[in-house]
Amino acid sequence: MHAPSIVQSLRNYDRKTFLSDLGAGLTVGVVALPLAMAFAIACGSSSITPSTGLVTAVVAGFLISLLGGSKFQIGGPTGAFVVLIAGVVGSFGFSGLILCTLMAGLFLVIFGVCRMGSLIKFIPYPVTTGFTSGIAVTIFCTQVKDLFGLQIDRAVPAEFVAKWQCYAEYFHTVNYWALGLSVLTVAVILITKRLCPKAPFMLVGMLVSTVVCQVFQLPVETIGSRFGELPQGLPMPSLPEVDWKSLPQLVQPAFVIALLAAIESLLSASVADGMTGSRHHPNTELIGQGVGNIASALFGGIPATGAIARTATNIRAGGKTPVAGIIHAITLLLILMLAGQYAAMVPLASLAGILVIVCWNMAEVSTFIHLVKGPRQDAVVLCLTFILTVLIDLVVAVEVGVVLAALLFIGRMAQISNVESISREVEGEDPVEEPSRSRYLRHVPDNVEIFDVQGPFFFGAVEQFKDRVFRNIGRDVDYVLLRMRLVPALDASGLHALEDFLAYCQRRDVTLLLCGVQKQPSKVIRRDPIFLSELHAENVCENIDAALERIRQLEEEKEKAIFAQIPH
Repeated sequence: MHAPSIVQSLRNYDRKTFLSDLGAGLTVGVVALPLAMAFAIACGSSSITPSTGLVTAVVAGFLISLLGGSKFQIGGPTGAFVVLIAGVVGSFGFSGLILCTLMAGLFLVIFGVCRMGSLIKFIPYPVTTGFTSGIAVTIFCTQVKDLFGLQIDRAVPAEFVAKWQCYAEYFHTVNYWALGLSVLTVAVILITKRLCPKAPFMLVGMLVSTVVCQVFQLPVETIGSRFGELPQGLPMPSLPEVDWKSLPQLVQPAFVIALLAAIESLLSASVADGMTGSRHHPNTELIGQGVGNIASALFGGIPATGAIARTATNIRAGGKTPVAGIIHAITLLLILMLAGQYAAMVPLASLAGILVIVCWNMAEVSTFIHLVKGPRQDAVVLCLTFILTVLIDLVVAVEVGVVLAALLFIGRMAQISNVESISREVEGEDPVEEPSRSRYLRHVPDNVEIFDVQGPFFFGAVEQFKDRVFRNIGRDVDYVLLRMRLVPALDASGLHALEDFLAYCQRRDVTLLLCGVQKQPSKVIRRDPIFLSELHAENVCENIDAALERIRQLEEEKEKAIFAQIPH
C-alpha cells in the first residue's frame, strides 16, 4: 500500500511550491463555496442546509487531500450524490443518511485495503455516462421550483412524473423576479467564463445576483428566509444514532454511495493524471475517500468524493501538491466563520441558476449522442441506465446497467468463441527441417478428427462446443484432437465440458488429445488431477506436430499389441 501523496510531496517542498499551492487553494476554495451550498440545497430536504454542504467540503475535502493518493484531488459534495441522498433522507430521515454516509466510508476503506482500486475501472462506460446524465436531469428537476420561484404549498413529490405534474399544477404562481435572477446568474456565469476563464465564474454569478437582489429588495426567497443564518464554524463531532431495525436496509444504498464515490474519485484522479502527466495511487485514494466520508458523517455532513471540475480548477490555478486541497478546505472554513452571516442573503434562484450550469456540464450531451449512435448494445445499456435513473432511482439503474452490460459482454464473447472441424490437411508452424518455408500443410489420417477451438472457452461458449463437437464425430474416428492454440482462457464450465467430452470419447473407444494449450487453460487443466490422469498427461501436446506424432506412436503401439496377440 502506498503512503498518502502528501508524504512524497513534502520531501522536496519549498517556498515557490507553497505559493503556487496557496494561490490555487484560495481559488478553488472560492469556486467551491457556491457549489457546496447549491448541492446541499439540491438534495431537497429541510434538514440539509447550505451549511451542511460547507461542512462536508471543509471536513471531507481536508482529509481527502491529506490522506488520498492523488496530488491534485479536490474533494467535497458533488451532484452525483443528490439523487441518492434524497432517496435515503426520504426513507430513513437525516439520521439514516448520516449512518449511511458512515457505512459508505467504511466500504471505501475496505475497497482500498483489499486493493480494489483497479477493479472499479471495469464499470462499463455506458453505465457511468447513463447514470451521470440521468443525475443531471434529476437535479434539474429538483431546481424548477426555485428556478421559477413557484409558490408550492405542499411537499414536491420525489417521483419524476408526479413532480412535473405538481409543477404544472402550480406553474401559474411563477415569480418572474426569481426567474429573472436565475437567468441573470446563468448569463453572468457564461459571460465571465468566456471573457475571463480563470475567474471563479460561479461565485461571480452568485455575487452579482445577490447584490441585485439586495439593492432592489426583490421579493424572492433567500437562504436566510428558508434555512435561517448559517452557523459561524464547524459543529462538534458526534456518533450517529443507530436504528438497528433499519440498518440492514441501509447497506445497499451505502454500498452504492461507496461505489459511486469510488468511480467519481478515481475518474477525477485519472483526469488529473492526464492533465499533469502524474500518476495517482487508486487504493490509497479510496482509503482517503473513506476516511473523509467517515469524518463528514461524524460532523453531520453528507457524502463526498473527488470533484472533477474543482480538481481541474486546482490544476489550472497552479496547484502542485495536496497542500492546495488542504488550503481550499481552510479557505472554506474561514469563509464560514467570517462571512457565514452574509450567505443568508443569497437568493435561492441564484443557486438554482448555478445548478443549471452544473447539470448541463454533467449531462455530457455530445458524449451521450455519440454513444447512442455507437454499437447498439452499448446504446441499450446507456439508455436503460439513463431512464431508470430518472424514473426510478440510481441504485436500480446501476444494478440493472452493470448486470445488463455484463450479460451483453458474455454474449459478445460467446459470439467470438468458435469451434471448427479441420479437413484432411492442416496448416501450422513450419518444422525445423524445412526452414526455407514459413508454413506447410500436414496430412491428417482418416481415423483422426481435429477440431480448432477458438476464443475464450467459458460458460457462455459451452453449448456451442457441445453442438459442434459431440455431434460431429464420425463412426470410423479413433482419435479426436482439440487444437486450443487460440483459447486464451478456460473456466470451470469449460473444464467440465472437456470432462464430459472425454467421458463421451471413452464410451466410444476414442482417444482424446489436446494441443497448443495456452498458459491459463493449461494451469486450469493441471489443477484437476483426476481429469489429467483420465486424459493422460502424454496426450496434452505442445503443438499440432507433437500431437500427430503422439497419434503415430499410439497407432504403432496398437499394431504391436495386435501383432503380439497373433499366434506364431
